[in-house]
Amino acid sequence: DFRRAWGPAVTLATLGVVLTAIVTGVVAWRLLGLSLLEGILLGSIVGSTDAAAVFAIFRSRGVHVDERLTSTLEVESGSNDPMAVFLTVALLEVLVRGADPSAEFAWLLARQMVIGAAVGAAVGYAGAWVLIRIRLDSAGLYPVLTGALALTAYGIAADLGGSGFLSVYLAGIVLGNSQIVFRRGILLFHDGVAWTAQIVMFVVLGMLSMPSRLADVAGPGLVVAAALIFVARPLAVIMSLLPFRFSWRQVTFASWVGLRGSVPIVLAIYPLMFGLPNAVLLFDVVFFVVLVSALLQGWTLAPVGRLLGVDRPRPPEPPLSLEITSLHDVDGVIVEYRVDEGAHACERRIRDLALPDGVVIGLVARSERLVAPHGSTRLEAGDYVFVIMNPAMRPLVDRVFATEDQAEPPPPEFPLRGRTTLDDLKEFYGIEIEDESPTMTLDGIFRDRLGEVREGDALEFGDLVIVAREVVEGKVETVGLSIAPRPD
Repeated sequence: DFRRAWGPAVTLATLGVVLTAIVTGVVAWRLLGLSLLEGILLGSIVGSTDAAAVFAIFRSRGVHVDERLTSTLEVESGSNDPMAVFLTVALLEVLVRGADPSAEFAWLLARQMVIGAAVGAAVGYAGAWVLIRIRLDSAGLYPVLTGALALTAYGIAADLGGSGFLSVYLAGIVLGNSQIVFRRGILLFHDGVAWTAQIVMFVVLGMLSMPSRLADVAGPGLVVAAALIFVARPLAVIMSLLPFRFSWRQVTFASWVGLRGSVPIVLAIYPLMFGLPNAVLLFDVVFFVVLVSALLQGWTLAPVGRLLGVDRPRPPEPPLSLEITSLHDVDGVIVEYRVDEGAHACERRIRDLALPDGVVIGLVARSERLVAPHGSTRLEAGDYVFVIMNPAMRPLVDRVFATEDQAEPPPPEFPLRGRTTLDDLKEFYGIEIEDESPTMTLDGIFRDRLGEVREGDALEFGDLVIVAREVVEGKVETVGLSIAPRPD
């Protein structure tokens, strides 16, 4: 997700937050009797979208849009808090302590982002190294260790003057994409902790707000919320996504996915702690804006997606999940594939899939029943197939279960079974060997060309090289296939 969308997402998380803060701040300045800097401070506080709300809506509320757009909005919501914190703290420094904005802003931004990113990446990689090698007595200690790593990432970055938010976010990305042990248990633990933290935070923050004060700011609060939702956010999205070739429907939908959540309310406490004269007014308006955003945008996101034509049918959830649960590093994974109509594997028997050597189909889930896989089992559209493999084989197996428009180029070198036919090679991996019968196997090519075959014997077909890796009683069992890089 991050690789797919880092460009537009980071632009939204930085430039988008600044534009949102300025536009909303100007409206608040003219409407609430604040100074211009206080107005922009209010805009900065509500400048970031809420990651928990965005993730929850996309992953549990039935909203399913284009993967690039989803990734952009999810990465944006997870990475725009540091910019909002930076703007809030910097403006408070100017308002309360009279700091020089030109010098202070530049130094604070550089320090926050650079230190936060460096500490987060370092803790993430170091934590992954520890989790892979450490041997704890209880599986329940691994989630505790990852929680300690999160606190460490935040604490070190904050102590050095960097962004703790950015540090934790990057550490989580690195850890979550590493082959750590007890992975699923760790994810489930932190999912529960995250929901508990959100509930507790909203309850505690709600205690700081009084309904009578909210009623007093309802009028101007509605205008500020309208300016944020209908002017500031769309303008920020258009300016940020313009260079990245999103359609107008996607840009409109992204403009509506601007939900505000707990972070603006937390940031609204900062003026109270700094003793700003209008701190109570800022807090009440921010709280009111967050409520309007959550109610209006949160409840209407799915209908807006359908109205704009960007909402797609969500694929059904698999009826079960499997994982390898081990407290030691295991060089193997279980990957779940859904067999779509038009996929290479659809309506094919398992023995005809030309899977790489060492890859095994462990289970097939069909509707509400389980199918024990055999070589004669025919895969049907809608099946969920659980495949056991070495992680290095993932790109190859992805091609077998992909449709034509989903298939990625094959990796430069990979092992195949000797009984794989040239027809299978062309259909599943997009590799064609000309001047040979499509029914010829890789083993047959070696024996036809060389007669007696030894391990290490190689054949070249243009930029394609096949090497006999395992030969048993004169029969080639495993073949190493590599594609020479083509000159630019």
